[in-house]
Amino acid sequence: MSSYHLDHLQYLETEAIHVMREVAAEFERPALLFSGGKDSICLLRLAEKAFRPSDIPMPFLNVETGHEFPELIEFRDRRAKELGAKLIVRTVEEVIANGTVILSKNEVSRNKLQIPVLLGAIEEFQFDCAIGGARRDEEKARAKERFFSFRDSFGQWDPKNQRPEIWNLYNAKVNPGENMRVFPLSNWTEMDVWEYIKKEKLEVPKIYFSHERECFRRGGQWLPVPPPHTDATKPDPFAGARPKPNEPVKKMIVRVRTIADMISTGMIESKTDTIDDIIAEVAAARVTERGTRADDKASEAAMEDRKKAGYF
Repeated sequence: MSSYHLDHLQYLETEAIHVMREVAAEFERPALLFSGGKDSICLLRLAEKAFRPSDIPMPFLNVETGHEFPELIEFRDRRAKELGAKLIVRTVEEVIANGTVILSKNEVSRNKLQIPVLLGAIEEFQFDCAIGGARRDEEKARAKERFFSFRDSFGQWDPKNQRPEIWNLYNAKVNPGENMRVFPLSNWTEMDVWEYIKKEKLEVPKIYFSHERECFRRGGQWLPVPPPHTDATKPDPFAGARPKPNEPVKKMIVRVRTIADMISTGMIESKTDTIDDIIAEVAAARVTERGTRADDKASEAAMEDRKKAGYF
């Protein structure tokens, strides 16, 4: 009599595939949030394993701040095309242009402005579920999330009023106007993500590896110098994010550990050319992954406040 034993990655994979299939079975109009970052790259492979040879039964959705790394946008568009998926992109620029939101004078980051864009897209397409790549090990607020995280008709999350998930049974009931955020990678760690990328031989954007880039020091971290502003007829979208006279620019060998936009992503000095190099670096790290995100460093409660308002 033989027994079948799953190793750690296989267990995480089967758990995540089960969650994805539950979404397909329980919801009428789900969407998969795909930014091109490492976590959403894993989600795409899991979706392939969950649903192939059929098409992935949900469109991809991405919210742009207007401050993205060009390398990430190219990768996102190419992967969606390769998988034959419908990619829906909504931008912060659109809600600023139509007056839905107003960017305050001294506000540089647009991360909070992703909230009305996401909620608007959910309403526009009547999505009743959005699958995201958040993991509990990333940040304190995300550690409070369940696999199936309920959002009310205003898109808000109440961390003190969540549905029990006993024996991997999920309550997916939502009323019209409500929606669910689902996180198949909840139990994964940063190390698990990179081990899975290595195991599955997944392509990732080149900015995860060491490369030469001009950076400047601000808020205790190295930030990338934004691309030059070339259209004098329009406001500079990176105004406030460019180095000040007392912030000298330095050409460095860096990489990203976690990707937000160019204003929020801290670069780390690194010489990593392979996935194995990254895995070794993560194993030795003493700073959390999101310790390189300027939007999280601004306030310990920043992520939880954004999530309560409808953030990813």
